[in-house]
Amino acid sequence: MEYEIPTKVQKLGSDIQADQLKYHDREVLVSKEFTFDSAHHLHCYEGKCKSLHGHTYKLQVIMRGKVDHRGITIDFSDIKRIAKERIMDRLDHRYLNDVLPLMNTTAENMVVWMYEQLIDALRAEGLYPKIKLEEVRLWETPTSYAAVTAAMMGDTAGE
Repeated sequence: MEYEIPTKVQKLGSDIQADQLKYHDREVLVSKEFTFDSAHHLHCYEGKCKSLHGHTYKLQVIMRGKVDHRGITIDFSDIKRIAKERIMDRLDHRYLNDVLPLMNTTAENMVVWMYEQLIDALRAEGLYPKIKLEEVRLWETPTSYAAVTAAMMGDTAGE
């Protein structure tokens, strides 16, 4: 295989026109992943997780929508900002039993709370229902996660 070094950078207005930026009118899934570290313990549980312990959680946010005139569904930096403000800043390096609403801090409870935080942010910013929150996954360990989808949450906007 032979590699070529570009000699010219494509320029909007001469090499490509604004009406050519949008290639299609289909919905696309857009995803971003995050990690954060937190401590917690579980109530009414007879096992290791009864004691205070910590995890490096991985959060995956999957959004869905049609592309705009530029061919972008939602900017990855907007997903990052929303998740940071609504989830990461509130949970990273914190004791989850203190900072979450009163609940057993299971991955199953937390992922529903995270979905609610993210959908509320999309609504507050006027992005929803153009941009839908399709799925949220929360890994507690590298091999164990809980997930919730829009359909599971009763969100049928745009269906």
